[in-house]
Amino acid sequence: MTKYTDQGKQDTRSGYGAGMTELGRTNPNVVALCADLVGSLKIETFIEENPERFFQVGIAEANMMGIAAGLTIGGKIPFASSFANFATGRVYDQIRQSIAYSDKNVKICASHAGLTLGEDGATHQILEDIGLMKMLPGMTVINPCDFNQTKAATIAIAEHHGPVYLRFGRPKVANFTPVDQKFEIGKALLLSEGTDVSIVATGHLVWQALLAAENLENQGISAEVINIHTIKPLDEKAILDSVKKTGCVVTAEEHNYLGGLGESVARVLAMHHPTPQEFVATQDTFGESGTPDQLMEKYGLNNKAIEAAVLRVLKRK
Repeated sequence: MTKYTDQGKQDTRSGYGAGMTELGRTNPNVVALCADLVGSLKIETFIEENPERFFQVGIAEANMMGIAAGLTIGGKIPFASSFANFATGRVYDQIRQSIAYSDKNVKICASHAGLTLGEDGATHQILEDIGLMKMLPGMTVINPCDFNQTKAATIAIAEHHGPVYLRFGRPKVANFTPVDQKFEIGKALLLSEGTDVSIVATGHLVWQALLAAENLENQGISAEVINIHTIKPLDEKAILDSVKKTGCVVTAEEHNYLGGLGESVARVLAMHHPTPQEFVATQDTFGESGTPDQLMEKYGLNNKAIEAAVLRVLKRK
């Protein structure tokens, strides 16, 4: 059914590190800032090769955003890195005023997003960041699905002028997208074609969507899978083209259903083509401590949850 196979599990944060290494060698205007989390962001090689282009800000994330905004005035392209909770919730005012409102060319790069942060628990497992960032005027929001796509996205956003939020994660997950696949901001990827239901997924849930589609095929259900790596600007045409064919949709994301990908899709459907929709996402709740697999199971963010949502939405067609 699908041409995608797991090439070996890798963490998406290492994809960011690999992208930064390449940018360090190819784009002299790229500079990196970090809030005391170099090892967690996997940017050691960038720092070793470009020590004069790295700024260790310490545990002062608000200051990091201000410095990043200032660096753009001199033509630099700052990549400001931290955990997703600290890169958004803790510094929202600075992002809004100094970066978004001022239309500064800052790349906010956030690791350890969502429940798959795992054992660090609810205080670190931000599930609201996509909503926070997509509501800022002019902010591009990107949530890649695996190592290869995160590396490609990191490189691509350096060429995009304007503020960007790039979200990625901690655990090793399936790496299945082509290593040479071009990353186009705002362009969804059709991973498998189907006729019965559209599964629109982002981030870590894309691989789970492919697994679900394979299991559904064994039950005689033809699922179309779309990878939405860019949540804003959203590829509305890809979504509408798919749901006009299938007649129903399941959205899947490692984020609160309030404010995430699912709500963006629902807006498009409400405006242009009202369609039955089911949401695979956290249900207005905080997380807790546990392994990534335990948490994704408990909070209903895996292939089994997607399959169940498909069966529900098919009854509503």
